[in-house]
Amino acid sequence: MLALLLCALLALHADALDVRVPESPAVALFGTDAVLNCSFSGVSEFNLSDVSVFWQLSDTQRTVHSFWQSRDQLIDQEERFSNRTSLFPDQLPAGNASLLLRRVRVSDEGSYSCFVRVQTYGRGAMLMQVAAPFSKPLVTWGPESALKPGDAVALSCEAFGGYPEAQVLWQDGAGRNLTDNVTISQVANEDGLFSVKSILTVILEPNSTYSCRLIHPLLGEEGQASVTISAQGLVFPPLALWLTVALAVCLLALLVALAVVCCRKIRESCEEMRAEEEAKELEEAKEFEEAKSGQGWTIGD
Repeated sequence: MLALLLCALLALHADALDVRVPESPAVALFGTDAVLNCSFSGVSEFNLSDVSVFWQLSDTQRTVHSFWQSRDQLIDQEERFSNRTSLFPDQLPAGNASLLLRRVRVSDEGSYSCFVRVQTYGRGAMLMQVAAPFSKPLVTWGPESALKPGDAVALSCEAFGGYPEAQVLWQDGAGRNLTDNVTISQVANEDGLFSVKSILTVILEPNSTYSCRLIHPLLGEEGQASVTISAQGLVFPPLALWLTVALAVCLLALLVALAVVCCRKIRESCEEMRAEEEAKELEEAKEFEEAKSGQGWTIGD
C-alpha cells in the first residue's frame, strides 16, 4: 500500500526534489554498522514535521524504514530489519536522510531506494554490497606416509568466514601461475559466509615451493600461504625399497656362498676321484711288475 502511495505521489509532482545517493556501490562489512548515504536539496526553509523519508528495497518495495510527522513509523517495516535501522533526525533539517543499518548481514545486500518528501518528492536508488574478510589461508599436503620424487600429492589450501566467494591462485616457486589439476569448492554457512578449499595436485620434486594466494573481490586484500617440500621431507628411496634391496643383497650373498661351497665340494670330489684313479693305476702297475718279475724267475730255472 505504501509503495503504491509513493508511486502516485511521485507521478503527481513534476518538480521533483533533488535527492542524491552514491553512484558507486557502498561496501558494508559483515557484522558492523553501515550508513547508506542519502541527501536532499532544492527546497526553502521547512520544519521537521514537513519531512517524510521512506527507505525501501528496490526490487520488492518492502519497507526498510519510514519517518514522518517528526517520528519513526515502523508498522510496515520488514521484519528482518526490526531494531536495526534508524535515521539521523537532528540532521534532517540540513538535508541528511541517510539510513543507519546495524549489524549488517549477508542477506542485507541489494539495492535500496531513498524517498524524500518536503513539499515535493524525490527519489534515489543505490546498491549496497556486503563484504567479510577471509581467514589467513592454510596450506597442507599429504599423506604423511613415505613419499618419493615422482609421486603425485595433493596440496590443500583452506580459508574460512569470508564473503563473497574468493579467487584462489596457485603459484610455483618462480611465481608462475598453476592452473592445471586445480579444484575449488566454496560452501556457505547459515550466515552466508563462505569456506573455501582449493586442491592442487602436483608431481613431487625435492626442494619445491608452492604458494596459495587468496584474493577478495571487494576488499582488494590478499592472503597468502606457502609450503616447501624439502629433500628431508621425502624418503629416497622409500623404506620398502630399501628392504627389498637388502633382501636381494642377502639372497645374492647366500647364492654366492652356496656356489663357493658347491665348487669346493665338486673340486674335492674330483680330486678324490683322481687320487683313487691314480692309486688304482699304481696298484695295477705294481701288480703288472710283480707278474712280470715272476715270469722272469721262471724262465731262468
